Amino acid sequence: MIKDTLVIKLGGALIENDASLNALFDGLSLYLKDNRRSLVLVHGGGCLVDDLLKGLGLKSEKKKGLRVTPPEHMPYIAGALAGTANKLMMAKAVQYKMPAVGLSLADDGMCVVEQMDPELGSVGAAHPGSARLLQLLLDNGYMPVVSSIGIAADGRLMNVNADQAATSIAMSLGADLALLSDVDGILDSRKELITEIDSARAAELVAEGVITGGMEVKVKAALEAAATLGKPVSVAGWKHPEKLSRLLAGEAIGTRVLAK
Repeated sequence: MIKDTLVIKLGGALIENDASLNALFDGLSLYLKDNRRSLVLVHGGGCLVDDLLKGLGLKSEKKKGLRVTPPEHMPYIAGALAGTANKLMMAKAVQYKMPAVGLSLADDGMCVVEQMDPELGSVGAAHPGSARLLQLLLDNGYMPVVSSIGIAADGRLMNVNADQAATSIAMSLGADLALLSDVDGILDSRKELITEIDSARAAELVAEGVITGGMEVKVKAALEAAATLGKPVSVAGWKHPEKLSRLLAGEAIGTRVLAK
């Protein structure tokens, strides 16, 4: 592992919340100046995709938390995620004087991507790939900012869930992982925060219909990462940037997904 590295997945809704985005990058920039830990940001951008497809008169649906992606939609989705969303993140990095490099999952094969399910169309399943480029950038003080667009071996563009993308990158680096979204963590049936969860408890909540949709995808990715890395993964919210310093210092915020 490249010194102590933290991979942070940022939920796409954060892009539309400028105040929270400013607070987040302010905290990240201060932390990078201390040079205690390397950072990799991985982002989605579902809100931008929704707006774009709606504006084009294209219908969009989700199955089990994943966007059904007809191949003809991919040029627009790739433009929204690897283009607009990535450059909005880079704009914040520039604003806060952070040495960042905008990337996608295909760059130097950092993720191996294959079609997940023909019924989902151009939705890719991501697996750990080469960490060479990421290591080179981190070793030289850069913060990679990675969009969740991948390319399959046959050259097809693939829409990859950002939680799964971040998980694959964390596994390839042996890094710590935090999955941030617009909720404070994993919630129980009473909508109260679960501070720790293991695979058995997660399976119960999925079976009971408490964990569904996008959160189910997130929890499965976190469980996979925790098991592979042999350490807990954080599932937390970005709406409270004041807690970020605790996360960066290695403390638990939100829900700790345990490696068992």
